[in-house]
Amino acid sequence: MRAKTSEDRKLIEIFDPIAQELGLDIVRVRLMGSNKPGGARRLQIMAERQSDGEINVNQCARLSRALSAFLDEADPISGDYVLEVSSPGIDRPLTRLKDFETYEGYEARIELDRLAEGRKRFRGTLAGIEGEHIAIDLEGEAETALMPFSWVIDAKLVLTDELMKRGAEARAARGDDDEDEDEDFDDDFEDADDLDDDEPANDDK
Repeated sequence: MRAKTSEDRKLIEIFDPIAQELGLDIVRVRLMGSNKPGGARRLQIMAERQSDGEINVNQCARLSRALSAFLDEADPISGDYVLEVSSPGIDRPLTRLKDFETYEGYEARIELDRLAEGRKRFRGTLAGIEGEHIAIDLEGEAETALMPFSWVIDAKLVLTDELMKRGAEARAARGDDDEDEDEDFDDDFEDADDLDDDEPANDDK
């Protein structure tokens, strides 16, 4: 789930070691939009610190510069695009198996690639992991459900008071260094003379 397309997956393989050298992990990569003449796609990258799952704007900027240097030299993406590096946010996507363990006890929405008990979408409280399965206490169900992680195509935390409290406590524990920082960083890349406005993003499974 860190990637949706084969192009995303190739980029993750490239970006992972670059981020790790900075003490960061890539949470998700999405190259979105159509590569039409006169338009530009968006390369969205979510990252976090390996130490605590957080990130600040200065670290986003450092990662952006490191990735920019590679992209300028290797040129793995055809056409124009805008690079966006950001934090996953409070109501973050859950893209790795370990995320479901880290956020045990918090509400999440999950979408599967197939029907389970007659539906694909679920909402409930995360209950950790068991092997390669995620455990979740579903609304209105007495027993904890187990879902293969390989079936999950989308998962995201639900913004609740408890989750907001966790975020506030994390900021307080860090001190003042990360406060009042807008945790994203954008940069533009041009393979042509001019870069036009972004086109609407369209992801393929």
